[in-house]
Amino acid sequence: MKRLLTLACATALAGCAVGPDYRRPEPQRATAGAFVDPATARVDVSSPTGAWWHLFNDPALDRLIADALTYNTDVRIASANLRQARAILSEARSARLPTTDTSASYTRQRIGTGAAASRGVITTPGADTPSGFEFDFFTAGFDASYEVDLFGRVSRSIEAARADTAATAAALDAARIAVAAETARSYAQACGFANQAEVARQTVRLQERTLSLTSRLREAGRGTRREVDQATVLAEQARAQVPSFEAERRAALYALAALTGRPPAEIDGAAAACTAPPRVRSVIPVGDGAALLARRPDVRQAERLLAADTARIGVATAALYPSISLGGSASLGAQRIGDLGKASSFSFSLGPLISWSFPNISVARARIRQAEATTSASLARFNGTVLTALREVEQALARYAGELDRNGALARADVAATSAAEISRLRFTTGRDSFLQLLDAERDRASTRAALASSNASLSEAQVSLFKALGGGWEAEPAPTPATP
Repeated sequence: MKRLLTLACATALAGCAVGPDYRRPEPQRATAGAFVDPATARVDVSSPTGAWWHLFNDPALDRLIADALTYNTDVRIASANLRQARAILSEARSARLPTTDTSASYTRQRIGTGAAASRGVITTPGADTPSGFEFDFFTAGFDASYEVDLFGRVSRSIEAARADTAATAAALDAARIAVAAETARSYAQACGFANQAEVARQTVRLQERTLSLTSRLREAGRGTRREVDQATVLAEQARAQVPSFEAERRAALYALAALTGRPPAEIDGAAAACTAPPRVRSVIPVGDGAALLARRPDVRQAERLLAADTARIGVATAALYPSISLGGSASLGAQRIGDLGKASSFSFSLGPLISWSFPNISVARARIRQAEATTSASLARFNGTVLTALREVEQALARYAGELDRNGALARADVAATSAAEISRLRFTTGRDSFLQLLDAERDRASTRAALASSNASLSEAQVSLFKALGGGWEAEPAPTPATP
């Protein structure tokens, strides 16, 4: 009875755990408030929800991002890492269960005459030889051991594995955000370069009209060879821009194919036909710092890694104390297989095992210091991740607001430049403006149109960057498709 009480007390104490208990670090009050950039007046303070790319209202973009989140290799790698982390957690949890082992064997043995007599071996008639005895021996056994988690080594290991699993899940969400943002950015770039190439072609056509007009006026005696050459320069400069824009468009399409899990040769038809970058016309919801920190997967990943490293301090601290295991075994052994079930073939052992690296515990204390240093680094990494998240949103807000203002100004400039160029052409045709005045007007229109097309592409990319910094869109995504061998 006393032995049973002792084992019960030891088992009851198994819930105790040495080492520090984890407490989630609270961010500073200033980091949890509203964003400070003046651009917040241009956005919605409500928190973003769901898949942000639907705000672009572009079915082709929706389909491409859905494909990327399903087939992208980075997402598949992150998903495999999560499955691995869950398996490690399952392995850590199994330490709470007894370790068992079964065995069975058959041996043909030979023992010398003197050794057999000293061991009391019962020989089978006809199995003796002049120098000894030969006989069969059958055994079957069962062993079991259980670690009494008196100081929490097992529970802290499970705690660390659970936090590692949550951190890996956050890494998968972060991979989804990055892939969705890169897919949207590549799509916007392909559309933007197509738009800039078309603007360059329009400029070529306008310049060719000017060149044709200048050539006819020269043939009529109202122009010079120099004016024709100047018009030619403008037309060829506009034409020279088209190949570079087309090359960048194809490069973006190749990147888009790889992001969606396809070889570059399989260019998406809808993306190849796009001629205008997607753009969010509504006010973008951004929320505040507190919602951002709760939503960003990299912040959650850093916090869970900190929790895992804190738990590992307890794992290292448990090595300072004795390790207690309860073990037992039962076996059957006989020279005849039919005798294995008899009482004479049964044997067993049962008892505790205590091991303790004492008094030399310097190795254990060194590992505790290592775990504490690792935890301090994880805390600093968590604080840095929080600051990075806030910085990225503030920067994205500032750049988005700046590009909005720039785009609006360029749109108004394009209207004015187009009007001025048309008026100058009419005045030049009637002889009221010089060729240089027409040339300046054409240059202004070409440069303004090119700048507006570039701004349209930059505005789409600024919106994508803002959505990526806000860290949403991963909440209800499907599991990626595993690779087939």
